[in-house]
Amino acid sequence: MSSDDERSEAPGAGEPEQLALIRETVRRAKVPRAKPRTWRGAALAEELPVARVLVNKGALHLDQYFDYAVPEELDAEAQPGVRVRVRFGAGARQVRGGRREGGGLIDGFLIERRATSDYQGALAALAYVVSPEPVLGPELLALSRAVADRYAGSLADVLQLAVPPRNGRAEAKPSPAPLPPPPAPEPGSWERYAQGPGFLRALGEGGAPRAVWTALPGPHWPQEIARAVAATLSSGRGALVVVPDGRSAGRVDAALTAVLGEGRHALLTADSGPEKRYRQWLAVRRGSVRAVVGTRAAMFAPVADLGLVAVWDDGDSSHSDDNAPFPHVREVLELRATHGRCAFLLGGTSCTVEAAQLVESGWALPLRADRDQLRSAAPLVRTVGDGELARDGAARSARLPSLAWQTVRDGLRTGPVLIQVPRRGYAPRLACERCREPARCRHCAGPLQAPDQRALDCAWCGRAETAWSCVACGGVRLRAQIVGARRTAEELGRAFPAVPVRTSGRDHVLDSVPDQPALVVSTPGAEPVAEGGYAAALLLDGWAMVGRPDLRAGEEALRRWTAAAALVRGQSEGGTVVIVAEPTLRPVQALVRWDPVGHARRELAERAELGFPPVSRMASVTGTPEAVAACLSGADLPPEAEVLGPVPVPGAATGRPRRQGDPPPGDTWERALIRVPPGRGAALAAALKTAQAARTAKGAGDPVRIRIDPPDIG
Repeated sequence: MSSDDERSEAPGAGEPEQLALIRETVRRAKVPRAKPRTWRGAALAEELPVARVLVNKGALHLDQYFDYAVPEELDAEAQPGVRVRVRFGAGARQVRGGRREGGGLIDGFLIERRATSDYQGALAALAYVVSPEPVLGPELLALSRAVADRYAGSLADVLQLAVPPRNGRAEAKPSPAPLPPPPAPEPGSWERYAQGPGFLRALGEGGAPRAVWTALPGPHWPQEIARAVAATLSSGRGALVVVPDGRSAGRVDAALTAVLGEGRHALLTADSGPEKRYRQWLAVRRGSVRAVVGTRAAMFAPVADLGLVAVWDDGDSSHSDDNAPFPHVREVLELRATHGRCAFLLGGTSCTVEAAQLVESGWALPLRADRDQLRSAAPLVRTVGDGELARDGAARSARLPSLAWQTVRDGLRTGPVLIQVPRRGYAPRLACERCREPARCRHCAGPLQAPDQRALDCAWCGRAETAWSCVACGGVRLRAQIVGARRTAEELGRAFPAVPVRTSGRDHVLDSVPDQPALVVSTPGAEPVAEGGYAAALLLDGWAMVGRPDLRAGEEALRRWTAAAALVRGQSEGGTVVIVAEPTLRPVQALVRWDPVGHARRELAERAELGFPPVSRMASVTGTPEAVAACLSGADLPPEAEVLGPVPVPGAATGRPRRQGDPPPGDTWERALIRVPPGRGAALAAALKTAQAARTAKGAGDPVRIRIDPPDIG
């Protein structure tokens, strides 16, 4: 019954007296036929009559709990962790019958029940309990709060990512009974790593080891993750694995089924659909299953008695959420490992700078194979540079030197051949014409650019550069980085007309290809798995990846190359990889030696010297020039903070769709970078959050977009 139906003590003129008596009888009933939205005059719960609620409002100035009265009729259902609906936005003067009324209905989570309220005025009552299913436990709430504070965001925004939308049909179905813990698995292919069996043994004994795992090339990593999960489950604890995409999740899912059997783990991906995904999530929340594998959103999965968190390929951009407050899977799982005192496994065929920092700081230990095992598992890597291209004029025009043609011919005799072609759209950037060292600003070491052929300026701080010279060789002439080949697939198809050509890219991604001769042309990250491995691979136009205007260009190029080369058969089986890039480049040399860890350690040392992330902490503030200036002026930044910029944010090119974070058409946005030394990241996040909350509370001007540790800083 709505408060709008409430009437005065005397019936209105012309209203039947019997109707008035019926309404009064319904109003006084213990259980109303229709739940009132304000519960005016309803008795409160005898015990703990105050509910502390988090409303679903992402505004930072509303990042707090609000107290509501608990009607007696909702006493049993209104338990901590359930979803509720409340009235929000009513003024203090709208009090009738001892209840605050007015405002709009909004979703929220009931955090706790209390005997009294800190608020001295009249409380609004809970409108109703959406579902008696508790979906927000204390551990998930504490994790979400820690993530919100780290990324200068609101708790409500984090819970939007952590708790999936409700599905009534899935919620009505009971979850199966939990199965007993499985036996401890055999080490299997973990024996190829010196510390592998010991790592599994520690998991099975209830320990909490932390490891950065550099996986050997080949198809074994899903089975190795599955054995680590099985070892954790054998100790009576739970395990969580997060992978970058659905294809990887499917491979780990199949490996877990083979090792654990049916019914011991849940798969959480967007491809499952809302009902199935929520049903699986509820099975995890209810304790029916103790193991989870999924994509990015699974990092918040409420696994009971968590004993292991694992992330595969942490350098993939899919691990960074595009929704506020933009958390990263690696950082969230580090928080879970620290707060929950569980094991941590960061794996990949390559190694990020952040992973190297975890090892250098002693927070985690390295887990990798010796060189003999690596030589057996990795393919032979050969390089083609400008010198060989210059001697082969026809091949230079086709971007395929003679060595690449011969490798393709030889590989097609025994199986499929992979050709990795960089995605189109990488804009040319500037480098030294003599040694091709990227051109950087003398003030902040940001990348230099020459928009519209004008004078040089910095993409980070915006300062003009009038007398640039190369720090490596002293050269003064610049050149634009080349763009990747556009017609490679067509040329290969004409060169090998009897061989099928398969493509895999953004529009159509192949999961796997058969072990038959074929040319598989793929963009980075979309390479299908070949049954039995590829006979050979070509990595074309390395400059298009190394020359990107980003601090992570070399690291990302090596990660893409390593991921593709890891799909090729080992050197003992004749597997060969040819990379078309300057052989002297550091990422190319790291690929030839198959030493991603060494490359990451050198990158980390250089960033420490220059004050780059992850050694330093950085935040970006993006918006209109007035909004950015107001946010920076109102923020009580740490005294060590260094503000770089602001500089204009380029908009989407004409005819291309607008990406998230791009300015609206016709608007001019700017971006400022704020850099602080190690140990001051929390203070930076708190200062920006406070400033943003003050601006939103006043409704001042245009909003700004704050991102802590942005993955792309130029």
